Amino acid sequence: MASKPSVPKGTRDFSPADVSKRQYIMQTIKANFEKFGFQPIETPSFENSDTLMGKYGEEGDRLIFKILNSGNFFYDKKEKIELPESIEALQVNSAETIDINQRIELNKFTGKISEKALRYDLTVPFARYVVQHQNDIVFPFKRYQIQPVWRADNPQNGRYREFYQCDADVVGSKSLWQEVELVQLYDAVFTSLGLEGVTIKINNRKILSGIAEVIGASDKLIDFTVALDKLDKIGEDGVKKEMIEKGISEEALVKVQPLFGSSGAFADKISQLSELLTSSEEGMKGVEELKFICDNVADLGLSTATLDLDVTLARGLNYYTGAIFEVAAPKTVSIGSIGGGGRYDDLTGIFGLKNMSGVGISFGLDRIYLVLEKLQLFPETIAETSKAIFLNFGDKEALYASKAIQKLRQENIKVELYPDNVKVGKQFQYADKRLIPFAVIAGDQEIASNTFALKNLVSGEQISVDFDGLKNALL
Repeated sequence: MASKPSVPKGTRDFSPADVSKRQYIMQTIKANFEKFGFQPIETPSFENSDTLMGKYGEEGDRLIFKILNSGNFFYDKKEKIELPESIEALQVNSAETIDINQRIELNKFTGKISEKALRYDLTVPFARYVVQHQNDIVFPFKRYQIQPVWRADNPQNGRYREFYQCDADVVGSKSLWQEVELVQLYDAVFTSLGLEGVTIKINNRKILSGIAEVIGASDKLIDFTVALDKLDKIGEDGVKKEMIEKGISEEALVKVQPLFGSSGAFADKISQLSELLTSSEEGMKGVEELKFICDNVADLGLSTATLDLDVTLARGLNYYTGAIFEVAAPKTVSIGSIGGGGRYDDLTGIFGLKNMSGVGISFGLDRIYLVLEKLQLFPETIAETSKAIFLNFGDKEALYASKAIQKLRQENIKVELYPDNVKVGKQFQYADKRLIPFAVIAGDQEIASNTFALKNLVSGEQISVDFDGLKNALL
């Protein structure tokens, strides 16, 4: 007995209606990307493992899908590859429980059987692209990319193992006006989608570095930011517990307490930060950058979004060096972030191209879809199917209908011919299930008079028209 077909955990099939809605979101994002001067590129679905590994921090590296080398990799004529004894019973899904020696052995073994991996995001492949094609690129280079990525994450509501990212990045400029424009781009996209009330949260990694410096935990910066980034998920007590477990002292946490209680207007939060970071040159530089961005955005104004300084925003990825963004859906929808990004001063440096600053943002297509669905913001026209179906009464009638169909399609009118000469009731039933609003009847009488019978399947009304009348009725 054949097993029941299924898709891998964390992936999905999409129906025609789903795809239409997803394309609506992507086309809206794409139109705004191009309006702001971004150009499209595409990169391969998989990269060499060494391109991806080590770029996302320890937690990110665990979520990278490895691709097994083709062929019989466990036994080679030159070299027999055996699983190290220390990890022979180890399950990859429990990798977070292994010690450092086991991890080293596992990485060595993985390197022998897997040299490629599915891309984890679009930013690191973009950095690789910039370095590889640097002689053909005009800088500053504004690119956008809409493609799927893969993460071996724990699937849950709004989180999948295969999902699309929609990224816009600028490389080759350190100007903070790029950050100002990216905030405006977020606002433009969500306004175009009719999604009002989103909050664009902003912070700066220099501020987080300054805080770590002030509390005497500079050597624990990564642990500090990774824990802080989980504030929405595990709460203040959970974050503090994780920080202590990572070796950050309770005395340091007392100094950082103002972070957790930060509130009020932007100016009030900046004042609190300035007071906390007075002794940190790096931290104060971050404060000035934030002030520049927020002041200019305030002067220019936003249509429907709100820009808010969130001093606990950390974003776990290691490559951010300046401003960091995260977009929250309206409070009426309970879901994770629907966008994020930030400034990375030397991401291309890991591939040999130094001093190439960049900044970018990403839109979470799948979560945006869920938000629009919940708030019923998809236009009704998205699900439109064919405007009319021509009924099939035989080959002679089908040919007459097909000539009209050909002309209508040249006018960009969606029409189709029912393929089989079957009972009319079955053809009407098909049109009903497809939500097609009109049926076109062309029998001997219509062919003789060079006309068509057009039936409104909603009202039941039927009229006789020539081709021009048919075209005008279906436009």
